[in-house]
Amino acid sequence: MTGITVKELLEATGGNLLRGQEDQHAGHISLDSRKMEGDDLFVPIVGERVDAHRFLCQAIASGAAVVFTSEHHCGEDVKASVREQCGGDREQEKKALDAAWIEVLDTKKALQDLGSFCRKRLTLPLVGITGSVGKTTTREMIAAALSAGFLVYKTPGNSNSQVGVPITIAEIPQSAEIGVIELGMSEPGEMERIARVARVDCAVMTNIGVAHIEQLGSQEHILEEKLHIQDGMPAEGALFLNGDDPLLASVVPKGGRKRVLYGLSRDCDYRAEDLHLEEGYPVFTAVHGDSRVRVRLQVMGSHMVSNAMAALAVADTYGLSMEKAALALGRFKGYKGRQQIFEWGGVTVIDDSYNASPVSMKAGLEVLASVKGEGRRIAVLADMKELGPDTVRFHEEIGACIGEHPLDMVLLLGELAACIGSGMDAAHAVTPHFEMDSLAQVEVWLDENIKEGDCILFKGSNSMKLSEAVRHLKEARA
Repeated sequence: MTGITVKELLEATGGNLLRGQEDQHAGHISLDSRKMEGDDLFVPIVGERVDAHRFLCQAIASGAAVVFTSEHHCGEDVKASVREQCGGDREQEKKALDAAWIEVLDTKKALQDLGSFCRKRLTLPLVGITGSVGKTTTREMIAAALSAGFLVYKTPGNSNSQVGVPITIAEIPQSAEIGVIELGMSEPGEMERIARVARVDCAVMTNIGVAHIEQLGSQEHILEEKLHIQDGMPAEGALFLNGDDPLLASVVPKGGRKRVLYGLSRDCDYRAEDLHLEEGYPVFTAVHGDSRVRVRLQVMGSHMVSNAMAALAVADTYGLSMEKAALALGRFKGYKGRQQIFEWGGVTVIDDSYNASPVSMKAGLEVLASVKGEGRRIAVLADMKELGPDTVRFHEEIGACIGEHPLDMVLLLGELAACIGSGMDAAHAVTPHFEMDSLAQVEVWLDENIKEGDCILFKGSNSMKLSEAVRHLKEARA
């Protein structure tokens, strides 16, 4: 956000100015009262555990110039809160009263209204990405392919939620020529709200899995919710669908929008042929019509090919040749916490610790099994979350998969991950497995047992914090 005035914020949100001047401006948006870039708009989100209205004065002290509030309804309310939150600090009180305070009915809704306001001022096309697995990697690969001909802005980090998407939209610089925006959802109605803010020009759907099935009930309901990504899309927009996913392959876009299938199936408009792995890295021929382009990726695993085909399909649709897009895509080396491969002190580490689902965990195990070398192949696996009533079965299936494709050793962290061990036992797996009670126990085991030449995969839901074990190993092997 290059700068927006209080007057424009009032127009965007229908808010009421309690203190401050209409010509005051904000340059950025922050949801964290401790982190400001200077002249920020602080939006206090009311959460299940914490109401960030408690930190309005802290946010102003940290650099916020404007704040939204749904708790204050007049200037006297503001003064009373300032006195309470500043604790008698006169300098901080003065700074808080000099800031602009905007009353809104609901701060989250006001943030979304601001995102919609900013979207109306953008002229560049936006590509939306959603799906159960692989959204971020696909986003990064599409951005890499488009970089062959455009200055690309992409969702930073994991800002794909009801509060993240509006901020992403607001922060798109005027210099950007195309945007690649990730849209996530975990509850009914969320995608519809996000999509009406982003109003993407085209959308990519990676797959329909079982992530968040706990909240949504079935894969069919997940598909129904994710298809709301089309809400706000222009009639001439295109829906890019993974043709290898049985649910997506049968989707008919709303309103006669263009349907584009990508993947490995013969019915796909953009498809990969002659796929094989060279030391774990996919090599294939991308085919569209009469065009055939050889592609070699620098991210491991055959599951990356569908993501790559989505990227090539989008790039071709926006006028880039598949040859140029493939060259740019071939320079992509992955994204933090998602199958990043490192070598530290003679040990190869596959860091796939950011998140996990049954599909992505099996893909991670495939990558581990494909790595060549004389050392051991070790998997450190943690719980997969939000999988609904079949959670135990999904974990046991991972164990059965290991039974069919033996590794040298498996460490299991968490009560659900222990079910992977049960699946291994049921499959009579020859791979030994060890159950761990804590990250500290995992780290001690790594310190005492890892040898030069070993290859280790770290995979689990983000809440299991396996990234801390990855960091520990890096520090120990540095």
